Amino acid sequence: MPALPPPAVTFSAADHPWVNVRTGPQYDQVGLRDLFLDAHTIDDLALPHPPAASALLRIAVAITARITGLDDPELTASQWNALRRACLDKGRFDPDAVHAYFDQHTWDVFDPVRPWLQEPALRTQCDHSSGINAFVPGRPAGNNLAWFSPHGHHTTEPVPTAEALEILLIHHYYGRSGQCTPRTVDGVTTRRQNSGPLRSSVSFHPLGRTLHETLLAGVPAFTGDEQPLGADACPWEGAAPGPQNPPTGVTWPGRLLTGLSQHAILLVPGSGGSTVTDAYLTWATKEPKELKQITTDPYLTYRFITERKNVARRRIKHSADASRAWWRELDTLVLAHDEHGTHLRPAIFDTLNDLPEDLRRNLRIRVHGFDQDGKVIDRQWYTAITPPLLNWTQEHDPAKAQRIAECCRGAEQTAQQLTALAKEAWNTATRSRTTQPPWSNKALTRYWPKAETAFWRLLAEPDADVPAAFAAAAAAALREVTEAARISHNSAARAVAHAIRDLYRRPPAPPKKTA
Repeated sequence: MPALPPPAVTFSAADHPWVNVRTGPQYDQVGLRDLFLDAHTIDDLALPHPPAASALLRIAVAITARITGLDDPELTASQWNALRRACLDKGRFDPDAVHAYFDQHTWDVFDPVRPWLQEPALRTQCDHSSGINAFVPGRPAGNNLAWFSPHGHHTTEPVPTAEALEILLIHHYYGRSGQCTPRTVDGVTTRRQNSGPLRSSVSFHPLGRTLHETLLAGVPAFTGDEQPLGADACPWEGAAPGPQNPPTGVTWPGRLLTGLSQHAILLVPGSGGSTVTDAYLTWATKEPKELKQITTDPYLTYRFITERKNVARRRIKHSADASRAWWRELDTLVLAHDEHGTHLRPAIFDTLNDLPEDLRRNLRIRVHGFDQDGKVIDRQWYTAITPPLLNWTQEHDPAKAQRIAECCRGAEQTAQQLTALAKEAWNTATRSRTTQPPWSNKALTRYWPKAETAFWRLLAEPDADVPAAFAAAAAAALREVTEAARISHNSAARAVAHAIRDLYRRPPAPPKKTA
């Protein structure tokens, strides 16, 4: 069990450089304090790990609300919007407010009493550490085989502290569930943890022309559903977090954005604090999972499943899918929710219409996704940037929003039709009944890039035929993947010809309702 780190071992998340940023072609690293002092000169965050960037944006937005006064629940909607406009008009964050906030709290990553975003009690509550390999994603730990990494159980290379902080954020927001390092609290030992609040999700963040605009546009408004500000605190504010003093309820904006972690972590520093050599990684709270399910994250999209009996489980977040292009979610983003709808766009979109006109017209959306299963498997993370799309929303251009929804539906329906017809063609040509014939997946892989080209062309040509455009994309994809088979076998050529003919057939119209 390691002793307390010596006082000389320090690394300030506020003042040591660890956050990657971009200004034009120039890349740099800054601490959190300089991130806000220079936000008006920084174009964007440049963290290499999208889930860490999504987590850091939530932390930075919470700090933005604190230093600007946008965290005041007593403000009316008009007062809140006026204050945000005033902050935007200033063109930068107030340096005195930035210094006052960062001077008020402890930001030392290795502080023996209050390490940033960590629980020092793990030194005594865990009888052993988890190991640096278990902490770093992609490294094999324990008896796992080292398929894609030179690291092993006996090769525990330290991690630079700047990189370890990004990994720390990933665990807090996207961490796995299941077995973990045992932790004893009040005489009871437990080794099971819940998954992180953003696990397997895709986030949509407003992206301004500068980081200053990005953070102010990303502040969620008070809805009245959260507790008053007096009960709200980020993990580095107020009482130290821990199982003995769990926070009650989801408060705005601090706990909503920064305080829902299900993981307790403690980093062990190397010499001088420039590296992390070991880590404790275990459960943080035994709050019921339902709390996460009823919390509305302002950057996530949700869908409703009405047939579920448990009301708290009828609304679920959209899962990240690395194979799914961002434009396929456009209908969810541009359409305002109605009582009969099955999808709910990110709540942050409801605050963007009140931004100044020049900012709103240039505002893009940053997409951060982490394709994971619900428990332990991490597949792939991804990121994307949309063009300016707020002028396409239902509030500003209803016709455009409906056209987008029509095209998204058409693309998805044609994809389903292509999968079924490619399977049928394969089975007919080979006289078999394969459940997953190769033509289906290959054709679908070729279809989606062609469908995207068709999608943007359909938006530029409002009178163009939607089903015909996507049918042409699907037919081209099916011809490409079956070319060799069609040349070699007449049966394959006939089967594919029938499939392409059926692709152009319109699905039957739904029967008209009679009075």
